[in-house]
Amino acid sequence: MSKKILEEHLAEIDDAIRRHYKEEKNAGVLVGLSGVSLFQFYYSKYLDVNSNADFGVEMLSKVIDGIDEGYGYPTFCDGIAGTGWVLDHLEQADLMEIETDDLLSQLDGYLHTAMVSDMKVGNYDFLHGAIGYALYFLNRYRNTKSTKLKNRYKTYLLGFISFLDESSEKDKDSNLKWISVNPRNQEKSYNLGLSHGIAGIIGIMVKLSQYDDFKPVTETMLKGAVGYVIGFKKENNSISLFPNRVLTNGETGGNSRLGWCYGELGIGLQLYYASKVLEDEKLKNESISILKHAAERTTPDTSLVKDAIVCHGSYGIAQIFSRIYKETKIPIFKDAMEFWIQDGINKAIHEDGYAGYKQWRDVNEWIVGISLLEGISGMGLVIIDYLADFETSWDECLMIS
Repeated sequence: MSKKILEEHLAEIDDAIRRHYKEEKNAGVLVGLSGVSLFQFYYSKYLDVNSNADFGVEMLSKVIDGIDEGYGYPTFCDGIAGTGWVLDHLEQADLMEIETDDLLSQLDGYLHTAMVSDMKVGNYDFLHGAIGYALYFLNRYRNTKSTKLKNRYKTYLLGFISFLDESSEKDKDSNLKWISVNPRNQEKSYNLGLSHGIAGIIGIMVKLSQYDDFKPVTETMLKGAVGYVIGFKKENNSISLFPNRVLTNGETGGNSRLGWCYGELGIGLQLYYASKVLEDEKLKNESISILKHAAERTTPDTSLVKDAIVCHGSYGIAQIFSRIYKETKIPIFKDAMEFWIQDGINKAIHEDGYAGYKQWRDVNEWIVGISLLEGISGMGLVIIDYLADFETSWDECLMIS
């Protein structure tokens, strides 16, 4: 892989962000200016210069000014919880000096109220519901220097765990499942994906289970969720091993494209992490088998990948394979990472795109964007992670690490 070509891509991404960042009206980490700032801070570290970090500070100042002036959207993906996560992350990664306890504790009541409101209506969604808030509060629980605040976040998170427990349903095998409602058509289903479904529940349970304050009340739930998802694994000769969702009548959809948001790649990753927490060797081997199947889906007809974005495109796929290779040292995952990085480069073909890139929308259109999840800043972060001689952890905002 040519370092020179990848660094040229980074420079083009940086230039496009500088020209278009004022178009981003959201505040969050996955879709918002806070997430775009992460690229600038990590690019600054990669280049060993201050100017990009200074630009990142400028972006965050713009976001904070907007919140002070009344921006009130609270979610992790698009809103204030995502901004809080970024600020906390930057402090912990030594990328910016900021007293997050003083600043972020002022948001606790507002964000907790938003989380409770979503829990009351059964909205556990990672991107736009309770799981996103829980991930933010878990980061605060882990990073705060205040015993008082730590106890506050512990209380918030125990409430979240209680909600998941009370809202769960048991299937015929006593595994656990959670209903979700499609906001577009109000269709009810059991969503299996990482972005909006039960794989996201597995992800947050894995993270919570690593702490003694939560493990006694999360382990049984984690096992139940894993059992339910595994029950829908298809035969290995299928294009995709898991459906996107299971309807209330038991019907499942067709093949899922390869990507972070839905399908076997995000599911396999979370099952692998669950196997470590549960110390379950059988589950570990099953998850590796799932991920190996995903690594073999490299043709357009089997991957169903159309663009390069992190959400369901080449660079997001590369980032997951990068993480799983670091975990397992299995060569096929390194090969898959290399393949999808190159595939991302190959997709920079749009003359009217940002740095040559566009996102494919299922409504049959190509659009531009700079966000972490659906635009060029996320692609840039993946490239930095690939090139850098230092460890990064920005992808924890996607539960990839």
